[in-house]
Amino acid sequence: MKELSFPTSADHEELILSSSVPAPLALPVALGPAASQLLQRMFRDPRLLEPLERGDLIAQLRNAVELAPHVPEVRVLFGMALCVDLQPQEALEQMREAVRQAPDCFIARLKFGELLMRLRICDQAAEHTDEAARLASNAVQSDMARRQAATIRTMRREGVERGVIGSLRSKLTPRRGKSRQQDTLPVMAATK
Repeated sequence: MKELSFPTSADHEELILSSSVPAPLALPVALGPAASQLLQRMFRDPRLLEPLERGDLIAQLRNAVELAPHVPEVRVLFGMALCVDLQPQEALEQMREAVRQAPDCFIARLKFGELLMRLRICDQAAEHTDEAARLASNAVQSDMARRQAATIRTMRREGVERGVIGSLRSKLTPRRGKSRQQDTLPVMAATK
């Protein structure tokens, strides 16, 4: 089975650097240098953040969302930090709200699609990723959306989707209750 590849932290940094959103608009003043450093570390390798650092980053991003609720990029960063802290339900809510606020925001669509992909909700992930591809404004964004779409197609083809594995298992495994007739039938062994 082919190993699935997800976007790397280098992809995230490249996307942020190439973003068409001006920095002052994307990050409100409430997000200080300490939070920016934690975000950079999270993008490089989220596993390196200590639980207290993740909690601090989440608190600062929650505050930033309260101060600038109309900036979808801040909600996306907040959702990403929640994902790193293994809080997918709240992350889904933040990403969904970012997409609702700005349906034409590339990063909101892409990251919401990525979260849905990681949660194995592939149909919705594909929709948001396709929309992100249409919204891409440069080659880096287009490439990230293309690679994410390819990963989603691979997941669908291999049956790595919420609900698919259970339905396949039920078709492939015998039922528990055997009929009396099956118990009395002779077993035929295949020989080569």
